[in-house]
Amino acid sequence: MNSKLTGETFHRTALGEDQNQPLIKPQVQWVEITESYVDQRLDNFLITYLKGVPKSLIYRIVRKGEVRVNKGRVASSYRLLEGDMVRIPPVRVAEKPSISPVPHSLKASLEQNVLYEDEALLVINKPAGYPVHGGSGVDCGIIEGLRQLRPTAHFLELVHRLDKDTSGCLIIAKKRSALRKLHEIFRDDQVHKTYLALLAGRWDRQKLLVTVPLLKNSSEGGERVVVVSNQGKSAETLFRRIQLYRDTTLVSASPKTGRTHQIRVHAAWMGHPIIADERYGSFELNREFKKRGFKRLFLHAEQLEFMHPVTGKMLSCSAPLPQSLQDLLAHEKPL
Repeated sequence: MNSKLTGETFHRTALGEDQNQPLIKPQVQWVEITESYVDQRLDNFLITYLKGVPKSLIYRIVRKGEVRVNKGRVASSYRLLEGDMVRIPPVRVAEKPSISPVPHSLKASLEQNVLYEDEALLVINKPAGYPVHGGSGVDCGIIEGLRQLRPTAHFLELVHRLDKDTSGCLIIAKKRSALRKLHEIFRDDQVHKTYLALLAGRWDRQKLLVTVPLLKNSSEGGERVVVVSNQGKSAETLFRRIQLYRDTTLVSASPKTGRTHQIRVHAAWMGHPIIADERYGSFELNREFKKRGFKRLFLHAEQLEFMHPVTGKMLSCSAPLPQSLQDLLAHEKPL
């Protein structure tokens, strides 16, 4: 639909312009829903579209019937269909905040570490030291960096998460339909994930399936901590030994479930926490490795295998081990 402005009303196709551009003119809008927003809840669409508008105001204008879909009143839970016309009443949005530039190191990493890409998704080798999204004092995470580097991309959303200090395979959806399908695949535990981890001490087992349940908790400082508890959710991680060193063990870890900090907590439960894990690891051993110049968590998402959301074929992506982790292993003494 062509854009037009007549007095107080104009039409705009959703995502036809920069989706991050705030609306600062108080005027009625009619937005035509495209494929990218099909099946999204109305409230979530409005929260994204009207950046800077308080959620309480958004729910109020929907409840009062000021927001309409195809000229009719709908609930905030209404799921959008392609071609729907959404009426948005005049609302004043905060001026666009200044955008923090992508750090040079992150920019270079994002540009050079695309492992796979097509029209539906892309897989990157996430660098350690960066959160997947901004917040908690961090202005620019992986997804914000990608959006800045690809300003013409209409849709870029995280499919899953990796901890800030974890490197490796990370999937980003380029279409909402792909995001929905990939979320189903992850929710049904149909993704085969393989991580590499360096554990403290000599782990004499060849392999072990850890099945202890995990419970999210909070420390006195407000940090998120996960503990082993029968009141928690089920969690399964298969550990396999790759190489035994003098005081460490290199393993592969395949989580069957996707609980927060799962591999880190299961490794610590075995009595062999991951090297440089500041939350669940050994303070003394971590201090020794810092003296060697090694400070990052030795956890790397090496491989992902999953069904492609469009073709239905199995897709396998592998991320090479970062040089810093390769250098550390080169100085370890194998047994």
